[in-house]
Amino acid sequence: MFKIICVTNRHICRGGFRERIEEIAEAGADAVILREKDMTEEDYRRLAREVMEVCGEKKTRCILHSFHKTAADLGCQALHMPLGALEALSEEQRSSFKILGASCHSREEAVRARDLGCTYITAGHIFNTDSKKGTPGRGLGFLRDICASVSIPVFAIGGISSGNVMQVREAGAAGACVMSGLMASSCPKEAVRRLRSSAEPPPAVF
Repeated sequence: MFKIICVTNRHICRGGFRERIEEIAEAGADAVILREKDMTEEDYRRLAREVMEVCGEKKTRCILHSFHKTAADLGCQALHMPLGALEALSEEQRSSFKILGASCHSREEAVRARDLGCTYITAGHIFNTDSKKGTPGRGLGFLRDICASVSIPVFAIGGISSGNVMQVREAGAAGACVMSGLMASSCPKEAVRRLRSSAEPPPAVF
């Protein structure tokens, strides 16, 4: 099944952060990546505990980001890291996580992430997005190339909406990572519904 993953950004969050995570989980998002990289590790640890609690209650996968020691200490089995930071971890540290992801921006990085034991990668940014103003999206050709280069799931990120999510699926992505479309949405439930319905292939005509 094509997956919808929320990538957090508390700076654009509509309403309270905990309440927004609850809404996104209740809306049926498959996972939440807690990506608050500008926080100190101590502050991130406090927030991670809270988000893990919410996701546990809603049976939504919580993926912690960057702070591998915090993830290990909190017993979180899922970790996402920038590729460079992932390379700095030992094999023992990497293998301690059941789910391990990395952000990739080229075919070479995708292959490297796979070889380091990643169970999935994100590839982006695909379309133009406000979070990367001034830097054009890499496009669907880039995404197709990444998906063809590795056998692990590839999740597209960057400027993905209900208007282009089908193109992402057709390019070979296993799912889409969405930030502002969920964090700043007036109705996360409707946003997830539209993403899912738009990603579904049309029914066969007999």
